[in-house]
Amino acid sequence: MFLPETYQAALFLMLVSMVCWGSWANTLKLCPGFRFQLFYWDYALGLFAGALLCGLTAGSLGHTGPSFVAAVLHAPRSTMVWAVCGGILFNVANLLLVAAIDVAGLAVAFPVGIGLALVIGAVSSYLVSPAGNPLLLFGGVALVAMAIVTDAAAYRKREGSARAATTRGIVLSLVAGVLMGSFYPLVARAMNAKPASGPYAVALFFAVGVLVSTVPANLLLMARPLDGKPPVDGADYQRAPIGWHAAGMLGGAIWCTGAVANFVASGAHLVGPAVSYSIGQGATMVSACWGVFAWREFAGAPQSARLLLLLMFIFFALGLSAVALAPLY
Repeated sequence: MFLPETYQAALFLMLVSMVCWGSWANTLKLCPGFRFQLFYWDYALGLFAGALLCGLTAGSLGHTGPSFVAAVLHAPRSTMVWAVCGGILFNVANLLLVAAIDVAGLAVAFPVGIGLALVIGAVSSYLVSPAGNPLLLFGGVALVAMAIVTDAAAYRKREGSARAATTRGIVLSLVAGVLMGSFYPLVARAMNAKPASGPYAVALFFAVGVLVSTVPANLLLMARPLDGKPPVDGADYQRAPIGWHAAGMLGGAIWCTGAVANFVASGAHLVGPAVSYSIGQGATMVSACWGVFAWREFAGAPQSARLLLLLMFIFFALGLSAVALAPLY
């Protein structure tokens, strides 16, 4: 399997992860009128296909460790259980976060959900596998969290009027944040199990957890949407254009490519899961870049919103630099 042999290579993979995690949601914009629950069926299939493809390609190259197929076939039960549970937690968190954004808006869901996930994920992953300078790591995490809060404030300024932060929206954001921050330590446990199966096999088991949990979770959200909208008609899935299905699968494959890159980097010497996860969560800033420069979401926004965006990028750059330097000092 392909594994990075230098810190520079591991850092490159972490940045790839950040870009992929921050870019996959653009595929949803290619499907106007497609309810997210329907989009998610294709997303989950694309995620599983992406894990399989990465394993059969990069996971089968080189002479480091067992090949992908051998690693999957001989994986210990603990690896499979931890990875599948990680996939289930991530999947439920992802669905709840989208519902929280619909209910409470980005200005509430992002700082509460993603900010909480970043802190919980970094701390718990460090406890599972401590690596890197803790002062630089957690100082950088704090700066990235500040960037997320500033990003949310910029969206609030852009909207002109704050959406009411209902109890439902705050609770959904809190639950999504806790679950989103809890899945990565389970992945770290899966990769630390003996005998080691490698990140590509772990990614496949993780994708299985996502795929299996999508059936009951998404069916429930179709019947009882948390955003207060009418129930989703499953027949609309069949009526959707083929391009919308392709976009959903592409979105899942993009996210999974980022996950595989992140898992591979986290197993590299000196990096560790806390550093890898923290840099990957910089995806929020990548998503903001797409919104600002590609989708022109801030065209005509007040000057105060633009200043907040500038502060966001400064906090993010400083935080990302600190986390990236943590393994070297």
